Formats: sequence, structure tokens, C-alpha cells
Amino acid sequence: MLTFRPIQPEDDAAVAAIIRAVMPEFGADGPGFALHDAEVDHMSRAYAAPGAAYFVVVDEAGRLVGGGGVAALEGGEPGVCELRKMYFLPEARGRGMGEALLRHCLAVAKDLGYRTCYLETLTGMDQALKLYGKLGFQPLCAPLGRTGHGGCDHWFARELA
Repeated sequence: MLTFRPIQPEDDAAVAAIIRAVMPEFGADGPGFALHDAEVDHMSRAYAAPGAAYFVVVDEAGRLVGGGGVAALEGGEPGVCELRKMYFLPEARGRGMGEALLRHCLAVAKDLGYRTCYLETLTGMDQALKLYGKLGFQPLCAPLGRTGHGGCDHWFARELA
């Protein structure tokens, strides 16, 4: 069974390795993608800031196999957060954890006072695109904020009721 918990400093290297392994699988390894973000090597510190939270997914053997979190949308309007760096190794996919973690992130975002959750993704991440639609994210015509992720070609937002 997969579980998730808040990120700890000792998780940083494993989370960075997951991000760097998964993104190229979907062609997201060039400029304009999250794997080049400065926070990748220090996720626990980046998400310890007020208004942010990141969770790691752990398998039955205690190995990190994924993660995801929320934080304020850089350059966005007040009250808007961004779903950030939600990635899973292949062995963790298709087991329901993406939906469970996303639902948890949305609840945490609401508890943190956000009104809207924004996300960016790209063509080819078909399972993610289906999940976002299932959970009520609406497609946008253009990106919001200043994420620096110009390589993404799908943008979504969802009100946090």
C-alpha cells in the first residue's frame, strides 16, 4: 500500500531524483520545465515557507516513489496557489495515489486560505490530464503567473469550494 506524509529534509535527494527521472520520460527535460527549478534540490526547505506544503509518497518498503505539493503562484493574484511538482515513479502509477494526494493537496490549499488552485502540465501526461478533469480543473487558454515553465502547454484552474 502507498501512503504519503509531509516532506522531511532527509527526503530531498530522493525527491530530486524522482523529479529528474520522471520529467524526461515525458519529454520535459529542456529549458522551461520544473526539473531546472532551484528548489528541486532543497524541496523540504522550499515548502517549509508559510502558505506551502509538500508531501512524499512512500511504498510498502519505505521507499519514496512520488510526491506533490502546493504553494503560492509566483506572480499570481493573492489567493491563488499552484499545484507543484506532482510526479510518481512508474511503479506507483495507476494505484489511486495520484487522486488521493491531489485531493489532499486541494484540502490543504483551502486550509491555507487559497481560493483557487492553478496547475501547468504538458501533452503526453495523459493520466494526469484525465485526473485533473475528473477533479474539476477547468482548462485555461493561457498560463497564469510567472512560473518560468514555458515548456508546458496545458493550464488549468479549480476553485476551492
